[in-house]
Amino acid sequence: MFNGSRLTLARKRRQLTKKELAEKAQLTALTLTRLEAGDTPEPGSDTVRALAHALNYPTEFFYLCDSEALGAEAVSFRSLSSLTARQRDAALAAGDLAFELHGWVAERFELPAAQLLDLRDEDPIAAAEALRSHWGMGTKPIEHMIKLLESKGVRVFSLAEQHKHVDAFSCWRGNTPYIFLNTFKSAERSRFDAAHELAHLVLHIHGMTSGGRDIEREADMFASAFLINRGDLISHMGRVNSLARLVSAKKRWGVSVSALARTAFDAGLISDWHYRELCKQMSHLGYRTTEPQGLAREKSTLWRMVFDELWKDGITRDRIAAELHIPLDEIESLVGELVTQPPPPPMPGDKRPVLKIVS
Repeated sequence: MFNGSRLTLARKRRQLTKKELAEKAQLTALTLTRLEAGDTPEPGSDTVRALAHALNYPTEFFYLCDSEALGAEAVSFRSLSSLTARQRDAALAAGDLAFELHGWVAERFELPAAQLLDLRDEDPIAAAEALRSHWGMGTKPIEHMIKLLESKGVRVFSLAEQHKHVDAFSCWRGNTPYIFLNTFKSAERSRFDAAHELAHLVLHIHGMTSGGRDIEREADMFASAFLINRGDLISHMGRVNSLARLVSAKKRWGVSVSALARTAFDAGLISDWHYRELCKQMSHLGYRTTEPQGLAREKSTLWRMVFDELWKDGITRDRIAAELHIPLDEIESLVGELVTQPPPPPMPGDKRPVLKIVS
């Protein structure tokens, strides 16, 4: 039976209004509204093919069962004020597809279980220290943020949207935490986004917060403390006397020069006057938008392992898309930016390794 909610999901992913989709499919807006609402008899095959062609989705997609839609209230969106309704809905719809892809993979592999803490009542900096301690990290810098998250049971997906307004977002789905990262941003800012979203997962679980809290500021404080241990910063930096010193040091912690400057200022390593001067210099040099001495973008360890194993059985991303009745471009947008190299050819007699990520 035709499922109107599936039509809505595909339309939102393509960032189309009902009127725009109706025109592309050569239908009336009223017909489309009724199809999405389920207030019309079963549509003919010509109508379904027209919708599938307009949306570049398989016709089978529109006959799948309902999926539990991801609501805006269940996720943490940064820069929400700059998001249009289309951008927000497209990102949420990407989350729905990610859940389906994850479900397909979880049926075939034993994935790492979540090892997060409930830190809703903690100060953000204390929470960052508590989680680092829980994970046995000590004070050392984090070499690979995505790998760390995946090893602790967080499912990481990419948001390959052609804009920067959706920084990142996170949510819980049952007992599984998810983080979606915008791949438009620099590697340093993406690492910070990942730590920021981790903060939401442990500090603001399922959107549960006490009134009046500035949750974005709390998440930034957590992210800074999680990525840059203050004791490690003080022992390796000392007093900061130049922008060049920050640029040369930022690689140790894998953060942007502006994030390192702010953390050093909060730690008392930069005076108030000098911090203001450094901010002016960074703005003048364009460091707010283009990172000096940029790092290579992190890739997913979990998705690499999954696709390598599937490849050994002759299962490609095209086949996954076909089995899920999802366009291949949607699979690529969710994981393609996290896994760039082609999988190795299968070797005779290869044993399937356990998907265990050593952080």
